Amino acid sequence: MAEITAAAVMKLRKLSGQGMMDCKKALEECNGDPQAAMELLRKKGLATLEKRADRDTTQGRLLCRAGSDGKTVALVSLCCETDFVAKNDDFIAACEKLADCALNASSDSGAECLLNTQTDGKKFSEILTDTVSKTGEKIEVGDFARFTLSGSGLIGRYVHFNDKTGAMVEIETDSDKTAEALTQIANEVAMHITAIKPMALDKDSFDPKVLAHERQIAADQVKNKPADMVEKIVDGKIAKFLKENCLLDQPFVKDDSKTVSQVLSEAARAAGGRAKIKRFVRFEIG
Repeated sequence: MAEITAAAVMKLRKLSGQGMMDCKKALEECNGDPQAAMELLRKKGLATLEKRADRDTTQGRLLCRAGSDGKTVALVSLCCETDFVAKNDDFIAACEKLADCALNASSDSGAECLLNTQTDGKKFSEILTDTVSKTGEKIEVGDFARFTLSGSGLIGRYVHFNDKTGAMVEIETDSDKTAEALTQIANEVAMHITAIKPMALDKDSFDPKVLAHERQIAADQVKNKPADMVEKIVDGKIAKFLKENCLLDQPFVKDDSKTVSQVLSEAARAAGGRAKIKRFVRFEIG
């Protein structure tokens, strides 16, 4: 068997990020061949993923990354089994790589495209496998969305201090000047979305199946009322449900005397322009 020098172990450790003993064992098993040892360490990660496939990944980190021109913003999460690993340096480094991939992926959503995206010459699937090998936990890409501005506007973003909840919101404006003036309010709207959890932008964008379900629940609650009253009561309950769950109609988290729509409109008018929310997304780990 080839002699395994300390220098060879250190070199493999630098390349793989694995522990000294793991690198030494891999080199010993591969008769000192560093490429074969790297492959063995990667297989170790794949084996860990397979072994722990049924484990829940309810911990992790959520990241929001903007492109250099500010016109593209991605929100993405990497999930693991324990909070301990979520705070691990190797895991955090993988999160940063994932955020880079999120900006450069071939699609605006879906974990599969991220796994095939390269950063620093490696597919993220390889980075993920290496990180699994280092941590010994199941790790997987969670939610992913990317917004890109097509005209004047801005993308507000917010990630809570626990790194587990966050949101981004796209706001259309009548000019770049208006957009620039709305930076703070856009981020505050993203914070509102993170905290209050709206289900839809407005009543027209609400999932019809959800509304039908809520209407049935409301009808069941008043089924013993006179028939001529049931429809009016149900309509009132649905109107209240929409007001509570549509972003534009929700009382703004920083000033509940105004709705989100009113706060944005007033801020835009103060800047001499107009603005409207086009879309939003909110993610939460666990």
